[in-house]
Amino acid sequence: MIKTLKNRILLYLVALLLGAGAGLIDTIFALGLAEVSDLRYLGHSRILLGLPVIGLLIIFGYRTFSPKAQAGMHAVFTSFFQKDSSIPLALIPLLTLSTWLTHLFGGSAGREGVAVQLGATLGDWLSRKFPFFSKQDLLIMGVAAGFSGLFQCPLAATFFALELFVAGHLYLRALCPTLIASFSAYWLRTSLTHPKTTYSLLVPSLFSMSISHFLALILLGILCALVGLGFSRCLSFLKKTCARICSNPYWRIGLGGIVLMVLLILAHHGRYAGLGTNLIDLSLHNGTIFSYDWLLKLILTCLTLSIGFQGGEVTPLLSIGASFGAFMGPLLGLPVPMAAALGYVAVFSSASNTLLGPIFMAIELFDPQLSLYALLVVTIAYAFNHNESIYTDQKVAPLLSFKKF
Repeated sequence: MIKTLKNRILLYLVALLLGAGAGLIDTIFALGLAEVSDLRYLGHSRILLGLPVIGLLIIFGYRTFSPKAQAGMHAVFTSFFQKDSSIPLALIPLLTLSTWLTHLFGGSAGREGVAVQLGATLGDWLSRKFPFFSKQDLLIMGVAAGFSGLFQCPLAATFFALELFVAGHLYLRALCPTLIASFSAYWLRTSLTHPKTTYSLLVPSLFSMSISHFLALILLGILCALVGLGFSRCLSFLKKTCARICSNPYWRIGLGGIVLMVLLILAHHGRYAGLGTNLIDLSLHNGTIFSYDWLLKLILTCLTLSIGFQGGEVTPLLSIGASFGAFMGPLLGLPVPMAAALGYVAVFSSASNTLLGPIFMAIELFDPQLSLYALLVVTIAYAFNHNESIYTDQKVAPLLSFKKF
């Protein structure tokens, strides 16, 4: 019993260490990302001209220093399900630098997926230093710490990590150390930089909503499920198609980079470059949102990631969801900011095939009154996504396999 208690205390200390490490790495990554994004805005659309060349440099870096590191989330899932597999530590500097370069020159990509990989890599490395702990638990802790340190939503990060690897199953045995790692990363990040951005929305009272409004919310959930499903399928299709058309990674990113550069310039001179936070802000504050914003962001993000540029999918998914919600709000008779916020979390839920993480994200980021609506819309989006995910290595719990539409 004493030995078990000592092991438990040691695990909690490792969780603190993992969270602090991930929080520090996330802080460096986030500060660098902010700097390169500012530089891109200063360079306007002219900086997009360097996209094909910088793509070649990214491929050269991976092939020279660690080809295995380019596997990204596939390496994370493989390490989780295969005991003898590991994530190369070189992934941390390579992914950080290549994501900065992708964003500097205008690639449409995210950041949370990167942070998840950075945290998971740290967790994988610690599993080799502490082999008597479960590697799966440490990977879950690393995913949560990476997500929390960047996005600063520790509860959302915790439950996202617990349900990420097997849809419909929570690894509750890792709950306590994962919470510790997640909050440790969150506290370190907030102590070093400014707190996260939260959104205060005017959300109607639940009791003031009519039956037609609730039907509109149900329809919004179904439509968000289709958008998330469309993103997953588009990303999978483009990755396979680009690899088939051009098997050489240098030619693929070089020629694909030229096409991407032209499309980004033609599409409102870089409106869809980078993270997509501009679309999120416009959507949540009644700014100018075009009916096709969500679709162009979806296509350009899938193209960016399919030809070899680096970055995550989550923030683009949030911007796609927010702009889609803002577009659909007036058509469904819902307040635009409210519909945008619901689309923000529901499309993410559908595309990632996770439920509790997006719900807690709504609670931590938006007005508390939105949480009840988010519970409804996110659950519907999750139920109607056909169990497909941007994480193609994700497994599905047996009980869930016949419950999805």
